[in-house]
Formats: sequence, structure tokens, C-alpha cells
Amino acid sequence: MTFEIETPSRTRVVQIAGAPGGYDVTVDGARRTVDAVRVGGGAWSMLIGPAEAGHRAARSYEVAVAEPVPGELSVYVRGRLVPVRVGGPSRLRRRGPAGADARSGLQRVAAPMPGRVVRVLVKAGDAVQARQGLVVVEAMKMENELRASRAGTVTEVRVAEGASVEANAVLVVIE
Repeated sequence: MTFEIETPSRTRVVQIAGAPGGYDVTVDGARRTVDAVRVGGGAWSMLIGPAEAGHRAARSYEVAVAEPVPGELSVYVRGRLVPVRVGGPSRLRRRGPAGADARSGLQRVAAPMPGRVVRVLVKAGDAVQARQGLVVVEAMKMENELRASRAGTVTEVRVAEGASVEANAVLVVIE
């Protein structure tokens, strides 16, 4: 399968193919072997290694994926948010100028996996900056600070401290 993955900073072409013991993943022409195991909800444990001898050793990553809106993913790599859009070449070309709809509309911040809300850092009406912390969720014995992917105004806070949340539950909405 081939995808175009758009992050706030760039668009990458990603190819994924099954391989013995995992997957062969090529990102912008650089090939790596990936061993991925689902560890619950939208959480994955990934071992990403070199595809060829002579490259650096394999590295381990904890990755959680939530899809608050169809076509938009909130990907948390080691607790750090990387908002992405997934599509094919024709869909991305029709969108207009680079990043046009990635910077507009509602931003829904969702729980990457089931957990408990430890802290709510914003309230409705608050102006937030890109990468500002919004909510801290404890999941799998780790605290993850969920952050805004762009500046805006908080229109809804749908959780309170101490609340249990399911994977993909929308916690905060920013306009």
C-alpha cells in the first residue's frame, strides 16, 4: 500500500508491504523493517530497524493512534503528538494550497488510548498556542500531555480531572 502522510511540517510518501516477521516500510525512499505489536486500543509497540546491514541498530517506540475525525489522525510517539492526514496523491492535490485545510476548522483532541484524566490544563474560552498542553491522560502507567496542534480558542472541554476515558474519545475541541 502507498499513502501520502501530511504532518504540519511536510508531506511524505509511505509504502508498506508485509515481510517475514513484520513489515517493510519505505518513507520517502528510505526503507526500514518494522515489527509492530498492538498492546491495547490504539496503542502499538514498534521495533524499527534497518532494512540493510550497516545502518544503525533497531529502536523501540510506543505509538498510540486516535482518529478524532475521519482522515485525520492524532499519532502519539513516545507521548508526543504528531497530527497527520492520510490520503492518496489525487486527494491531496485537490485540496488547494499546501496546508490549506490543515490550519482551519475544528481541532478535536482525542484520547490516544483508554486511560484516566490526571489534569485539565484549559477551559472553554481559553486562547491556546500551537503545542500548548491541554489535558494530561494517564494510560499504561505513563502520563501523556495532549497538546494543541495549532493556535486557536478552546470551545469545549468534554472531560474533568479523574474521569475515565475510552480510546478516541474527544476531550477538547479548539476552533
